[in-house]
Amino acid sequence: MQYVKCAFGVAAVLCALVLAFGCATVGKDVVGGKTIGAGFRYSAYGPDYDPGPMYWLRVGQEMATRFPGAVGETVWIVGRLKDDGTLLNFPVDSDHSLILGSETDENEAVLDLFDRHGFRVWLQVEPGHAPVEDLIHIVLEKYSHHPAVVGFGVDVEWFESTEEPEGRAVTDAEARAWLAAVREHDPDDRLFLKHWEIGKMPPSEREGLLFIDDSQILPSLEAMVDEFAEWGRAFAPAPVGFQYGYPSDRPWWSKLQDPPGDIGRAILDRVRNTEGLYWVDFTVLDLFPPGPDDEPPPDEAAETDKGGSPW
Repeated sequence: MQYVKCAFGVAAVLCALVLAFGCATVGKDVVGGKTIGAGFRYSAYGPDYDPGPMYWLRVGQEMATRFPGAVGETVWIVGRLKDDGTLLNFPVDSDHSLILGSETDENEAVLDLFDRHGFRVWLQVEPGHAPVEDLIHIVLEKYSHHPAVVGFGVDVEWFESTEEPEGRAVTDAEARAWLAAVREHDPDDRLFLKHWEIGKMPPSEREGLLFIDDSQILPSLEAMVDEFAEWGRAFAPAPVGFQYGYPSDRPWWSKLQDPPGDIGRAILDRVRNTEGLYWVDFTVLDLFPPGPDDEPPPDEAAETDKGGSPW
């Protein structure tokens, strides 16, 4: 399986090099001379409805074109908080009481699409009290063969926390063990850890890690960038990423001419070790309206409680 992914990966790289001469979604970003991933956060509970794979492809492409040379990238949530554990959005063969599966696979079709278009995908879980290493192996055994998959993510706000998005701080030893588990499936994959508090991140472990800040409820763009800059300094030279576009910040970002681009460029100007920019799915349908070829919204009568975290 490892060799299959490698072969597809080489093909994807060659395709990307060709496209780089005529497409703004591949190549090296001018900021810091490194590839920037620009796209979106996705969850089953974030948007009002799921407009389908082609919609998400287009959102990623439109985000990436805002930043010279950026690659379409997504934080794709495959496991959301469920009671004390995690509900994965695909069938699983696990006898662990805190790891639940779904009847259908909600990821395979869109990952195939992302593979064909050179996207980068981080597969994220909200673990609750479920064992993180078990989740890593279950998720990556299922999807690591996709060349689009570049790593695994843990929402630390829901690490050993279920009532409030607080989370327990990750130790250096835990971060190393989780990264080692990820790299059992692909030695090139990485691990991201997400929170808005610096103190919840491992104190010194940095190799192979991406640190994502999802802070919100900020009074202005300037306040957001100041806070994000502090996050970047705390982990430099390790790479960092940012989720933005939350409803709580809409009073000020709605006044910007191009909220996804204006915020992202302000971040890149101040935070030189930025590698990921993600518009959140809670407002994505407003900023990137579905088109006539996307899947229509379901009947209200068919909608169910989606659960999940507002972060």
